[in-house]
Amino acid sequence: MSATERFPSDLAENCHNPRMAKRIWLMKSEPDVYSIDDLERDGSTVWEGVRNYQARNFMREMKLGDLVLFYHSNAKPPGIVGLGEIVREHYPDPFQFDEASDYFDPKSPKENPRWSTVDVGFVEKFPRMLSLEEMKNDPAFEGMLVIQKGSRLSVQPVEERHYQIVLERVKP
Repeated sequence: MSATERFPSDLAENCHNPRMAKRIWLMKSEPDVYSIDDLERDGSTVWEGVRNYQARNFMREMKLGDLVLFYHSNAKPPGIVGLGEIVREHYPDPFQFDEASDYFDPKSPKENPRWSTVDVGFVEKFPRMLSLEEMKNDPAFEGMLVIQKGSRLSVQPVEERHYQIVLERVKP
């Protein structure tokens, strides 16, 4: 089932009702670390290792069923490659307490953890990538955070209008 069949454009109507609204996010991952193909194979994953306060705060806002544009960063070319959804709301990132982990944070107290994570489930791999360059050159994406100069956040909100344009552009 495609994203447009599963998540029709009634999102715009629901955005005015906070109890009904699904928010849309963009989450970046380097494809050689964890790709959309890995998410498809695994079905879902823990989105561990976010160590930026703004990105962490965005993850703490995520709700069950929110949509995720899966973005391959540090790739040639970088771009949006698929769709996921939040399948578990934020909880303490267990890797912050694991001394063997690259994400270990010795300053994070267990009684008040500094870092959070969410679980992301696979929805769909798009038929084609929507590259960062394409978005930058398309006036329809004006205002989208990922195309703004200096935007390096690995987790960021996406406006519903940009989400709809992404869906239009990735279909054959």
